[in-house]
Amino acid sequence: MAEVRGTNTWREELASLVEDTGILYTGEAATFSSLPPFNPEKSTAMGAAVSETDHETEPPETLKEQVTEFLKSWCEMVLELGRGCRDILQQTVVTEDSFVVQKLGGPVARVSSRLRFLNEFLPEDRDPVHAWPVIFFVFILALSALNLNGGHDGLAPAVKKVLVHPPSASRIQLPDGRHLAYREIGVPADKARFSLMAPHSFLSSRLAGIPGVKIPLLEEFGVRLVSYDLPGFGESDPHPSRNLNSSAFDMLHLADAVGVNDKFWVLGYSGGSIHAWAALRYVPHRIAGAAVVAPMINPYEPSMTKEEMGSIWGESLPRRKLMYYLARRLPKLLSFFYRRSFLSGKHGRIEKLMSVSLGRRDEILTEGATFEDFWHRDVEESVRQGNTKPFIEEAILQVSNWGFSLADLQVQRKCYRNGIFPWLKSLYSQAECELAGFLGPIHIWQGMDDQAVPQGMIDHISRVLPGATMHKLPNEGHFSFFFFCDECHRQIFSTLFGSPQGPLEQATDGGEILSEGDMEEQSLATDSTNK
Repeated sequence: MAEVRGTNTWREELASLVEDTGILYTGEAATFSSLPPFNPEKSTAMGAAVSETDHETEPPETLKEQVTEFLKSWCEMVLELGRGCRDILQQTVVTEDSFVVQKLGGPVARVSSRLRFLNEFLPEDRDPVHAWPVIFFVFILALSALNLNGGHDGLAPAVKKVLVHPPSASRIQLPDGRHLAYREIGVPADKARFSLMAPHSFLSSRLAGIPGVKIPLLEEFGVRLVSYDLPGFGESDPHPSRNLNSSAFDMLHLADAVGVNDKFWVLGYSGGSIHAWAALRYVPHRIAGAAVVAPMINPYEPSMTKEEMGSIWGESLPRRKLMYYLARRLPKLLSFFYRRSFLSGKHGRIEKLMSVSLGRRDEILTEGATFEDFWHRDVEESVRQGNTKPFIEEAILQVSNWGFSLADLQVQRKCYRNGIFPWLKSLYSQAECELAGFLGPIHIWQGMDDQAVPQGMIDHISRVLPGATMHKLPNEGHFSFFFFCDECHRQIFSTLFGSPQGPLEQATDGGEILSEGDMEEQSLATDSTNK
């Protein structure tokens, strides 16, 4: 039938689809007609060749690839496990009728409402529910990285340890029983033409004063420089509840105890300027004048304009902004950062410990051996007591309500018309008025390359204290004008005290040394006589 149809059988069609393998398909059994005889050696050689070809086309996996694939599989398993646990929690634990939600739902809601203000720091397109877990996880990873990187690096210079020195300060007892440590240099008390009180800045001590000032320069101008440790710093006793008011009266009690019987000048540098402002506000009757270098103000001062506020927060480093925020909202967390920086028992770079950046002249100054030796010794004295509380208090003082504003220091005419009788009296006679504010001179020096004091702070001071004299210093930084600069120190003294006249040598008929106030009265009397 196949011949009649003219078609091939199915065996012939199958044979036409494959190559000639030497196998003949017949009706009975397949016979191998053209196969060569079996040769074991040739077969072995062919097997080896095929094996080599397989190895060339498919190389074996390395150990690195195997580990990578294992880790990928492990991560996928962990991810699926986490999703499963999440689903279980959502279906059992966090439902409204679960025991956990009934017991902890209320407290968690109250805590969430208190911390809701933190959502303002998130971008508008981010869901807080997803954003904060990620931020918390990254924060934990960052802390872990800091701990891992804390090991010794063979290429890094050796870290110097903080030394503990024997007590060396003079101390006075305050009316409340506390002791205040101080240091005085320059001319003796009975020959001092001018007395200068200097509260120190953050992470400093009485040893700072005016860093690098020469004794002959103080004698040339007849200056007695008295610097002291703030409560809890150096060798001074801590204050149980200190504020800027108590700080001003500590300065006043120290002046009385060391024999400053008349008015004195106050010098505030950087963070120490807040104590100078406090003295001008609370004890102005004893202050002859003020010198403020690189002044600091409250970054949360409500009277600042939007431009001033934007400049302060825009120019500050992220770490410094974090310190401001923690000092105002969560001050107890500052202890964690302080323990890992300047209270760790090891010295560090000043820009890292103070969370500031340095200008060109500041970098040159701080890299010198003279500055490094001074800085290490000053820090060692500052952290002598090893307690974080005074540093936290100092940070809180700057960012909290001072009890006054700088505008209160501006001289202004104040008339008293409160009450019905003063009002009636003012209808027929001139109201009783007097000058309010600080009446003495205020001189401010600010470097234009200062990376630590934002320009917004200087703009605010200039706006609310138009009577203050602002000395802007081109190319000067935060440290370069005040530290180890003889010409700068002479410029400050010449501005404050005029031409150098040396120590007091004149005596009255009674043999008493003329005080600064007596000299001013004598000078005014002489001027009126000449007129």
